[in-house]
Amino acid sequence: MKLVQATVLSNTQLMAGYRLIDIESPDIAAEAKPGQFINISCGPDVVLRRPFSIHRVEKSKRIQVLFSILGIGTKWLSFRQKGEKLDLIGPLGNGFSIEPESNKLLLVAGGTGIAPLVFLAQTALNDNKAIKLVLGARTISCLYPRQLLPDGILTLVTTEDGSEGREGKLTDFIGDYMEWADQIYACGPLGMYQSISEQIRRGQSRKPVQVSLEVRLGCGIGACFGCSIKTKKGMQKVCHDGPVFNIDEVIWEEMKI
Repeated sequence: MKLVQATVLSNTQLMAGYRLIDIESPDIAAEAKPGQFINISCGPDVVLRRPFSIHRVEKSKRIQVLFSILGIGTKWLSFRQKGEKLDLIGPLGNGFSIEPESNKLLLVAGGTGIAPLVFLAQTALNDNKAIKLVLGARTISCLYPRQLLPDGILTLVTTEDGSEGREGKLTDFIGDYMEWADQIYACGPLGMYQSISEQIRRGQSRKPVQVSLEVRLGCGIGACFGCSIKTKKGMQKVCHDGPVFNIDEVIWEEMKI
């Protein structure tokens, strides 16, 4: 974990309400692992730093963050220009893990859930893993641009309104691919996790699933206990013990994201 002053290289709108910021930060890029996050100080009017998944790492020098504009912190970040400095802490948390014997990986991304999964895909492809991605969004304007995905991924697109790909929620379709995979990785809204957990409970799949949780963080370094959740191992802190958890460890009935 490092505290650094990083330089903004670019800050562009990617799709409706979402921006992609490219940051030069060799110290963080060299240490980052898929599923980890950084904490960014988002201006003088925001007391707490804001957490962001590491979306992509380029040449061990740059990191990218994909974010939606939801409040004053992300609005401030959306106006940062090339050459400006950002105050960062990272990399933070425990990320995804790939078992050596796993060769086929299924990635499930709901909305901005694609954010940590692109870095995972980069890493897995470098290790010659086969990847299928189920990419879902509410409508076509909210879909992550497929041309920005790493080469070599087989992608299934779903939209709830049918404006692109298959019509419906992505959880309606992932059962078709679960048995193909050696491991499954998911990031998205709480309801998506609960649906996947229910499919597993009904015996539709016994494949291991890792999920990245997005909850309100306080300190981001495990000191304040503000992001604690109930798991089968007891209370755990999302920022320190996660944000990645095995899906069968979390007590989903107690989750409020």
